[in-house]
Order: sequence, then C-alpha cells, then structure tokens
Amino acid sequence: MKMKPEKTLEYYLSLPYRLEIIPDTEEGGYGARYPELPGCITCGETMEDIIRNAEDAKREWLLSALEDGIEIFEPVDEAVNPYSGQFKLRIPKILHKILAEHAKKEGISMNQYCLYLLSRNDAFHTA
Repeated sequence: MKMKPEKTLEYYLSLPYRLEIIPDTEEGGYGARYPELPGCITCGETMEDIIRNAEDAKREWLLSALEDGIEIFEPVDEAVNPYSGQFKLRIPKILHKILAEHAKKEGISMNQYCLYLLSRNDAFHTA
C-alpha cells in the first residue's frame, strides 16, 4: 500500500489563501483574516503592518494546526464555491445593544467583534 506524502508547513504556505483586510473606520488601522483558516485573525495600524502581521499569523496558525493535528482547509475555488463572505443576520435589539457595547469596550468595530466571536466559537467547535 502506497503512503500519501505528508503535507508540510511549506506546502500550506505555498497555497493561495485569500486574505481579507478590513479597515477599522471607528478606531483606525486594519483587521485581517484568512477565511479558510478559522480563527486566524490579526490587526495592524498600517497596510504594511497588517500584511506582515497576517503572514505571521498564517504561519503560526498553520504551524500550530500541524502540531496539534487540526484539519487544515485548503483555499476554496471561487468558481466552484461562490460564497461571498457576507450574510444578513437579524437579531433581537437587546442583543444588538449588548454586542455594540462590548465592541466599544474592546475598542473595535462591532463587525470586527462579531467576526472574532464567530471565528473563536467556530474554531472551538471544529477542534
């Protein structure tokens, strides 16, 4: 029986993972994430910072996943899987208020805060 070669850190780093950079219009700077790598998020003050921080975060996320045996998803072909990365969610007004207050307390936009919560929760459930 022929063994499949193990995928290495270098293999995953060579894949064209999509990087999403989101300007923080409330506090300044940027947030970034790799959609195929749940919980791999970072921030930076300038565009140069966010790109450098995102590459570092991706490397560390992949290294940790390999060490811990966590499944690593490969980039999605947009032609085959056309998810936009956006969806509308209706929530109770009180939850909206609570989320907005928590985001403000953390000094980030509500969008960034919700992305953080969803990513953290998804990573917890897929681990």
